[in-house]
Amino acid sequence: MPTPILTHNLPVTAPNLPTPERPVRLVARNLKISQDLAPHSHPCGQITYTPQGMLQVIADGTVWFVPPMRAIWIPPNTVHEVRLLTESNLRAIHIHEDFSPLSKSRCLVLDVSHLLRELIFSLEYSEPGSRREEHLVQVILDELMEAKPLPIYLPMPKDKRLKNLCELLLAQPGSNDTLDVLATKVGASARTLTRLFEQELHMSFGDWRQQMRLARAYPLIANGTPLSQVASELGYASQSAFSAMFKKTFGVSPSHFFKQSE
Repeated sequence: MPTPILTHNLPVTAPNLPTPERPVRLVARNLKISQDLAPHSHPCGQITYTPQGMLQVIADGTVWFVPPMRAIWIPPNTVHEVRLLTESNLRAIHIHEDFSPLSKSRCLVLDVSHLLRELIFSLEYSEPGSRREEHLVQVILDELMEAKPLPIYLPMPKDKRLKNLCELLLAQPGSNDTLDVLATKVGASARTLTRLFEQELHMSFGDWRQQMRLARAYPLIANGTPLSQVASELGYASQSAFSAMFKKTFGVSPSHFFKQSE
């Protein structure tokens, strides 16, 4: 019997794992916002993708946000969990480790091309073990090898106090509380937290919060949320203030950046 994977609300049965004969298996699940997937791992690699919705993936001590135009590559045996930010159509593409087209040591954010999106859709409805499935799998593996990795991620700490602070900010990305105020909520001094940010994450509190907001903004904009609303949700005084921060990081305005990605 396959090993069950537990979610926060209900158990689900793990799919048959890929084999050398069928190196790619797709698992399609339409999940409600309450159906987060608890930490687990697979002996195979996995592409985590949602054609509709928005996911938050935690793996390798890092938070990744996944809108429909992006996917996360998770190497074999990497413990990861999936949190739903909206109702989402989860498409998990399991890839046998001997056929891995990507790094076997680190997670990656990947650009999902129009072709790859359609290939995944076609694989979902292909007959298991058919020649059509075989051909689709080969093209999918080729397309993954060409996929562009993107530097959009958010490092997470191990120290419990600092992790609690980061989780607070992830839950309330628009909060403009100072570090002194936040320190009282996690039972540590601002001085201690400042030191932990530098030691564990190699960045300041302000830099981490900005990186968190960028990571959170990316899927919102990708899903068509107006820039004015994104700026407001992330605690910026105006759309122009948010756009200035985005341009400073990526070199172009948000509208130009996402126009390039279309």
